[in-house]
Amino acid sequence: MSEDILLSIKGLTKRYPGVVANNNINIDIRRGEVHTLVGENGAGKSTLIKSLSGSVIPDSGEIIWEGESYARMNPKLSSELGISIVYQELILVEPLSIAENISLGVKSSKGIFVDHSQYKKVTEQVFSRMGVKLDPKKLVEELSTAEQQLVEIAKAISKNVKLLVLDEPTAPLTTEEIDSLFEIIASLKKQGVTIIYISHRMDEVFQISDRITVLRDGESIATVNAADIDRAGIIKLMVGRTLNEVFPRRTLKTKEKMLEVKSLYGNGDEDINIHVNKGEIVGLAGILGAGRTELARMIYGADPIVSGEVIIQGKIATITSPVQGIEHSLGFVPEDRKHQGVLTTFGIDWNITLPSIPKLSKYGFLRFKSMTEMAKEFIQQLRIATPAIDAKVEKLSGGNQQKVVVAKTLATGSRIIIFDEPTRGIDVGAKQEIYKLMADLVNDGACILLISSDMEELIGMSDRIYVMADGQIAGELQEQEISQLNIMTLISDSMDSNVVAAV
Repeated sequence: MSEDILLSIKGLTKRYPGVVANNNINIDIRRGEVHTLVGENGAGKSTLIKSLSGSVIPDSGEIIWEGESYARMNPKLSSELGISIVYQELILVEPLSIAENISLGVKSSKGIFVDHSQYKKVTEQVFSRMGVKLDPKKLVEELSTAEQQLVEIAKAISKNVKLLVLDEPTAPLTTEEIDSLFEIIASLKKQGVTIIYISHRMDEVFQISDRITVLRDGESIATVNAADIDRAGIIKLMVGRTLNEVFPRRTLKTKEKMLEVKSLYGNGDEDINIHVNKGEIVGLAGILGAGRTELARMIYGADPIVSGEVIIQGKIATITSPVQGIEHSLGFVPEDRKHQGVLTTFGIDWNITLPSIPKLSKYGFLRFKSMTEMAKEFIQQLRIATPAIDAKVEKLSGGNQQKVVVAKTLATGSRIIIFDEPTRGIDVGAKQEIYKLMADLVNDGACILLISSDMEELIGMSDRIYVMADGQIAGELQEQEISQLNIMTLISDSMDSNVVAAV
């Protein structure tokens, strides 16, 4: 093996009942590089990195680490070798301090007693190495998502890490937070740390990568230098075909108001006035904390309204719970699908049909045949990739989990649908399917309120856009006025005026 190869994966294969997750994977990882793994959901990325951590045992193949071959890893061995993985779902003990989380599992020099001074010293040394300024004594539950992400990385590199694996680290972060993370990655790279980076965001893949490996259907398709390929080339390798990324056309546009919000106050928002017409996709733009999700939750009935009106198809609606929201033909696809959108340990069939149980029941008894038929219908319609109708949702890829959330919403018969970050953490192929579904819905007479931090998506899918800042509507952009510059100008002007008003 060449001296510059830190890790070599040879013929790695892992099968599950009905699914080959990894099939003869072959990848070399060089010392000191940022090596990005890309692929559609279900391509095998998660199984691969879990094999490196020891949480998954491969059926065959070998993992060659610094010239020594291993048939399998275990968590203790992986950590001792210098492999650390920061998963997309953060694994922190929120009631404990930053320092306690970073040193969790490390033997204390005071025997059975916690050596807080030692923990604080270790944390300060790691933060100094990363260029991070956080109080080691601060509780993790008091931190923002971005700060918790930094704590996870600090926890990883505190253990003399040689290979740091980052799984979708930017999914919950703002643009500014992403820039800070990239600075930390660049610093670690200079210090000799090798990075395996996993992302669905093509712009950041090219911004940060030295080399890129494409996985498809559990196989390693190609490894290329980032400088030698473009976005279209990577996407073609990922999906096995040329993908038309033009946003689908919508043909039905009317002036018939399906949803109207008048002078709405509550949940941190003030004096909200918006409307969505039949056949329309209306975007909500704004930076983190602008109040978009807060507005969506009030409309749907998940959070209380202090004052104002929600009008559904010309009639004032009293909506104080999601059940009442569903009764008024409202649907909500939340941004946090794993905590708010699905029951991950339940089957696909139960997840799709759970909100529709009243119409699937007769005389208080659930009609299981109708439930199965409904689940099968939406699995087929949305092309949910699953080995069985009752497979647990936690076993599905992110894109297929998102399809289950959408299926659950459509099964209730919703015609006014709120999509909150509908494509976060899913691949380009799954995105196209979600976009087509949204276009089909509005062409069939539904309407959509779209919240997205992906500016290209928001601009490409919206007929009109309301811009929010500090819990208020900063302005409305008609189709011909929609641009990133106009959106950011409205946000900036609104925030500046609010600061002046406060002074």
